[in-house]
Amino acid sequence: MRRKRFVFLLLLLALLLTACGGKKGGLRVEGAWGRPSPKMAMAGAFYMTIYNDGAQDDRLISAASPACGTVELHESYMTPEGAMGMRPVAGGIPVPAKGKAELKVGGLHIMCIDVKEGFEVGKKVPLTLHFEKGGDLSVEVEIRQEAP
Repeated sequence: MRRKRFVFLLLLLALLLTACGGKKGGLRVEGAWGRPSPKMAMAGAFYMTIYNDGAQDDRLISAASPACGTVELHESYMTPEGAMGMRPVAGGIPVPAKGKAELKVGGLHIMCIDVKEGFEVGKKVPLTLHFEKGGDLSVEVEIRQEAP
């Protein structure tokens, strides 16, 4: 009888952890992609939508990939002269509870600096996203000609 009770409690615990989203706190990524770039290119960009199905706001604070020497969170902006520019995002990218953060061309994105190998169409690049509260989330970024 004790063994059955123990197994039941373990199953109940596993169900509760699954329902709560576990360590990720309900964070998920969809549509992760990057543009192709030749081997001599020094940088590339990754785009995606990050969903937070949890009840607590979170923040993407950094990212890492073995395909990049350095990874930075960036945003595109319009300079006073009317040209597009890019700059690092201070403090990370907020991902609101029950909301999303869209990383897209011409806006927020993840910059891969010092690309270690070319990004050819069809290649999948590993990327680890580091969240303030949700911990790490590993995704594969597919290199494509355009957004999925």
